[in-house]
Amino acid sequence: MEEIEIWQWSLIIVSGLLFFWWSPLAKTNNQFYKASSAKTQPSLWMLTGSLVISWIFAKSITNAANLGLSFGLVGGVAYAAYYVSFAVAGIIIYQLRTQGGFESIHQFLASRFGQGALLIFSILIGIRLFNEVWSNTMVIGSYFGEAGSSGYYSAIILFTILTLAYALKGGLSSSIFTDVLQMGLFAILLFVILWNIFEVDTFSLTDVASSGEWSMAMGGNLLLAAILQSFSYPFHDPVLTDRGFISTPKTTLHSFLWATVIGGVCITLFSVVGIFAQQQGLQGQAAVTVSKAFGAVILLVVNFIMITSGASTLDSTFSSSAKLLAIDLQLGTSLSLGRWIMVIVAIAGTIPVFLDAEILSATTISGTMVIGLTPIFLCWKQKVPKISFFLSVGCGLLFGFILVFDLFPKEFIYTTGTYSELLWVNIWGLVCCFIAYFVPVWIKRR
Repeated sequence: MEEIEIWQWSLIIVSGLLFFWWSPLAKTNNQFYKASSAKTQPSLWMLTGSLVISWIFAKSITNAANLGLSFGLVGGVAYAAYYVSFAVAGIIIYQLRTQGGFESIHQFLASRFGQGALLIFSILIGIRLFNEVWSNTMVIGSYFGEAGSSGYYSAIILFTILTLAYALKGGLSSSIFTDVLQMGLFAILLFVILWNIFEVDTFSLTDVASSGEWSMAMGGNLLLAAILQSFSYPFHDPVLTDRGFISTPKTTLHSFLWATVIGGVCITLFSVVGIFAQQQGLQGQAAVTVSKAFGAVILLVVNFIMITSGASTLDSTFSSSAKLLAIDLQLGTSLSLGRWIMVIVAIAGTIPVFLDAEILSATTISGTMVIGLTPIFLCWKQKVPKISFFLSVGCGLLFGFILVFDLFPKEFIYTTGTYSELLWVNIWGLVCCFIAYFVPVWIKRR
């Protein structure tokens, strides 16, 4: 084994063991499922850091770098637009708590639309959590070998086991606590990478600013699609929404708004890695090729960024899965049940790794399938029949499948270039979802 490989394996093992050692041991249900006790709740900056790093996952920064490679600065800004989700979720959750008196998304849906709606919604977010496992661990594996190699699979399995270990120890308390450490590490490592990139004589801020073309065909389609999806995307992600109910409403709102800015800036800055690759004529996965071009030290730095960001999302996925089934679906509140749920999710979520799944599809396609949630949460004060939920969600799912199977009529696409179909499927889909949501109201009034 080469020296660089020894260092890579050491990063996974040592970081996993340290996170396990530092993680608090949850002894009560509140500590395990809500990261709180009778005396303490997550503070403003602890919650902000947790929100940001739980969304700056290995998949996201890989996509940001690749979009920077493909479209320049426009690509990075387009992907950062998904962080508008924080502002949308923060404002809506604040209203749900202060004006509606709701203590969770599930409570709101059950009281307004019934148990059937709660079950459908839980299936949607269950799929989301399932996707988060494989789509992030695959990124980690790519630094240890080609897809399908023994190094690739071994890294994924080891990384998953070590992250699961400290998640089992403390649940959401472990997730919040380690998120703060992982956010600090991410900031330091990102600074090191950018410092080295801008040390290259042939690369400057001018190259970043002038990279790409601000047009629909060169990233604009994705930018608008990301903004549109941000009005529904956050609500099917329990990793995000679970954090909306564990501190005071005002602290939570401020945390979500700060996370919008900080998360968007971090993702845009990481896209500079891809912009550098574009300017240097490098091909392949941007983060991997750039790190290899700078040598062993930067390769290890990028590798460590992926490990810390991937772990932050994975531990949050495990804790949110446990809360979904144990608390939200009321299967039981025992700590042992929550821990068994984590183990099952870890195993099931790793299976797609062996089926050659696509990483980017976990974001764009799932984002389209849940656009039916937009009117439900944006218009939550509007009294509508229960059928409105099913019509809107069903309409969103229909447009998601239309996108997956490439069935959307080309004559209804009015822009050109990459992601044009994604944009217009979302535009027409949202129009249809709002119509479907309010049709029962109009029929009832007549």
